[in-house]
Amino acid sequence: MDQFHDIRPYNDDEVAEVLHNLVETPDFVNTIIGFRFAQWPKFLRGPLVFGVKFALKRQISKITNIHDFQSIVANYMERMIKTTTSNVEYRGIEKLDKKTGYLFLSNHRDIAMDPAFVNYGLYLAGLNTVRIAIGDNLLRRPFVSDLMRLNKSFIVKRSANGIREMMAAFGQLSGYITHSLMQDQCNIWIAQKEGRAKDGLDQTDPAIIKMFYMSQKKEKKPFAEAMANLKIVPVSISYEYDPCAFDKANELHQKSTTGNYEKAEFEDIDSIKNGIVGQKGKVVVTFGDVIKDGFETPEEFVAEVDRQIITYYAIQSTNEAALALQKGESSTDSAFSSYLERCPENLRETVLAMYANPLKQQQKYLNKQS
Repeated sequence: MDQFHDIRPYNDDEVAEVLHNLVETPDFVNTIIGFRFAQWPKFLRGPLVFGVKFALKRQISKITNIHDFQSIVANYMERMIKTTTSNVEYRGIEKLDKKTGYLFLSNHRDIAMDPAFVNYGLYLAGLNTVRIAIGDNLLRRPFVSDLMRLNKSFIVKRSANGIREMMAAFGQLSGYITHSLMQDQCNIWIAQKEGRAKDGLDQTDPAIIKMFYMSQKKEKKPFAEAMANLKIVPVSISYEYDPCAFDKANELHQKSTTGNYEKAEFEDIDSIKNGIVGQKGKVVVTFGDVIKDGFETPEEFVAEVDRQIITYYAIQSTNEAALALQKGESSTDSAFSSYLERCPENLRETVLAMYANPLKQQQKYLNKQS
């Protein structure tokens, strides 16, 4: 019995049927048309539907397994990197063993691009790509769920109601992660806390660590041993420019001024799209060190994850410029100054804080250590 059937990624033998159903899904086809042909006149909608479906059928005829699907995703990644970044740099990836399954516990800036950049680095280095944790709040449209699960995503049931249902969901998730790492020797990517760090401050949620432990705790394994078994590697992702910065700032501003922010129905999908197509400048992905035995409590473990993510964070010119402007000093980064001019005036202080906070957090941490 497949105890993880409702949350796991699709298997190779399910790919053909899922792809066939996707091509016949009007919501999926119309989304592609809206994305690629938004400026075309409406009277061409019929021919566009026919043309898009024909092109999709030709493409999927060559896909027989997950690796084939991810090879196509890699081609799109290459194109996206060329058009939306100035450079992508990977640090620490040489420390990873191709035969080992790691749990990559990452800071979180962008819904889709964080795991995508980690995945692409592993792909280029000849390592196994990751199984990606994704919240069910992002899967309100069935075709999105299908696409994500084809790309090795597994579902985190954030919408579970009541203590009993939540504990069951966390237990299943913990079991799936442990099984993936210890039995399948597969890599896992998961964010250090629920939701993006919209203010630029990275902090691990202890509940994530406690969830990791649940399945091994049932087997009476000590916490330190259980965590060492998972081979957790903190990952720090740094973007020179955040394509969703102004939208994040608007949400933070509304929450601080009115105490509330209501998301539009498909706002997360728009954030995914904007994160993909928006300009990012330089991107740096830093793989930390495997956290080994010696941490006896979730709180001690969290402190080590935070230490690595914060100290390994690659400081960008935009972080330095934002902090200088916060201090009332002039910025030498003319590109960042031009960028701020495009920002609504009432959001500028929030955007400055978003870019300055990673540097301030790192300086504070390093000063504490010295």
